[in-house]
Parts: sequence; C-alpha cells; structure tokens
Amino acid sequence: MLVIVRRFLLLFPALFLVVASIGCSRTASSSVAETKALAAEQQQEINLARQQMELIPPPSKTRYMAVKSLSVWENPYVTVQGEMVTLHVMLADANTSELGVGGMLRPRSARRQDLNVRVSELGTALNAIPNGSWPYGRVVAIEEAHNIPVSARPEVRRNMETVMKQLNDLGVVVYEWSNGGVFR
Repeated sequence: MLVIVRRFLLLFPALFLVVASIGCSRTASSSVAETKALAAEQQQEINLARQQMELIPPPSKTRYMAVKSLSVWENPYVTVQGEMVTLHVMLADANTSELGVGGMLRPRSARRQDLNVRVSELGTALNAIPNGSWPYGRVVAIEEAHNIPVSARPEVRRNMETVMKQLNDLGVVVYEWSNGGVFR
C-alpha cells in the first residue's frame, strides 16, 4: 500500500502540470479570439452608426451659439445621470405654416419627448431621431443631471466622459452645458 501511495505522489505533480498547461492555454487563446471578435463587431456597429449620422448636415455654429437656454434648444440634448442618460428630443412641427406657431393650438412642449436610454444604446437612439429634429445640424448639447448626491458624482462624471466619447465617435459635435446656464 505504501508503494502505491509513493508512486501516486510522484506522478501527481507531473500529471497536474500537464493538465494545468493544457487547460490554461486553450482558455486563453479562445478568450483572446472572442475578445478580438467582439471588438471588431463593436467597431463595425460604430462605423454603421457613424454613416447613418452623416446623413444629417454638419452643425451650423452661428445658429446654435446664439441659444442661451436649454428651454429653447431645438436639437436633441442629453442629460447624463448615474446609470442612464435622458435624451430630450424636440420633434419637428408637422404644420409648416407660420400661423399659431408656439401658441395654444401648437405648443412646443407637445412636441418634446424625453427618452431614458442606457449609455451603451445612445448611438442607436440618436440614429432613430428623425432628420427634421436636427435644425442646428449634427450637434448635441449635454448636461449633468441636477441635484446629484455627492456619492454619485464620480459615476455621473465617468458617464459624462463616456457619452462624450461615443458622440465624438459618431461624428457628432458635443456642446457641453454647464450648471450656470451657459455653454462651455
């Protein structure tokens, strides 16, 4: 019995090394291949979304620089929160006549839609906005949510940076709205 135990103890380290090296090499190579495939798929999605965004004309700086309040901002704008973003969209007025614009029969607030979107799906949501809702061109105002608890501010700032990077990757000009009511 003692001889069998000694032989097992001598063979166990060698057997363990063989099994461990085979298992580790296959897992690492397959995960690297999966990671590369996932990165290529994400890049392809970004390129497709960018092509769709290029159908919207470039921004008109003279038009959007004159805006002093988000309440009169006509292009889409984004409010960044802790775990999501709110996309504010002003739909184009279906009635093209000048009669009653912004009045009781055609209020601007009836055309405004607020959509809660995951940060990862912002590009898809922007591409779903009709071209008529981009009167200033391909520019989006962005602001941090108001009344954020102190503990959530770092997460909101990270999301803000992520959203800005996504918008830049899509070819959208980012116009950051500060808390004081002026653009930066």
